[in-house]
Amino acid sequence: MKKTLLDNTVSEDKQMLSVVNRRYFLRSAGVAAATGAFILGACTDHDIQGDQTVDLGSGDVGILNYAYALEQLEAAFYTQVMATPYAGMTAEEKMILTDIRDHEIIHRQFFKAALGGSAIKGLTPNFTSINFNDRASVLGAAKLFEDTGVQAYNGAGKLITSGDYLLLAGKIVSVEARHASIIRDLLMPNTGSFAGDDVLVTIMGFGGFDAAVPPSVILPAVQPFVMDKISGSNLPS
Repeated sequence: MKKTLLDNTVSEDKQMLSVVNRRYFLRSAGVAAATGAFILGACTDHDIQGDQTVDLGSGDVGILNYAYALEQLEAAFYTQVMATPYAGMTAEEKMILTDIRDHEIIHRQFFKAALGGSAIKGLTPNFTSINFNDRASVLGAAKLFEDTGVQAYNGAGKLITSGDYLLLAGKIVSVEARHASIIRDLLMPNTGSFAGDDVLVTIMGFGGFDAAVPPSVILPAVQPFVMDKISGSNLPS
């Protein structure tokens, strides 16, 4: 019986859960990528127009590239945050932000490996609007990225046709939601802000749901933070 992407990740999940040392965690992810454990195939389903426009592609590959683009942005952001810590960063904040950085790097590398030859190029971030020396500016941007990430994964879920990929997206969005919660708590500690009531929506008269925002709305929102022009015109809708 042919193994699926999900089958190949089961043993990786178990290993990751048991690893405490962060360096080993990242190294293990790199080994998995290098051995091609998550490779989808060599077919190319994206196109770079000129040197500026990056076409995410179509179908499930396009959605995975969409997620890959967002994870590139988040990984680059937190890498910069930890490379140039803002004034007054506490030991607890450093620990939290380092963990988030490592998670985002793992997510980015996972999608890069999973997409193989179908992956879009590495994007160039544009963080000129963020003052990395200022706590409020950094955490405010982190809140924006995390809230956007959760809404993006929720909005893309219905567009995925593969059950395996949908399950993997669910595993990642749950981590992104925890990131969003802790960043909110850093901004407004000991309040209800961690629950994100300001971004929750009501469905069928019941509150407490995260919003699901489609790529057509998310991509223009994140475009100012990326130098490359990103096109999602071929994504499913």
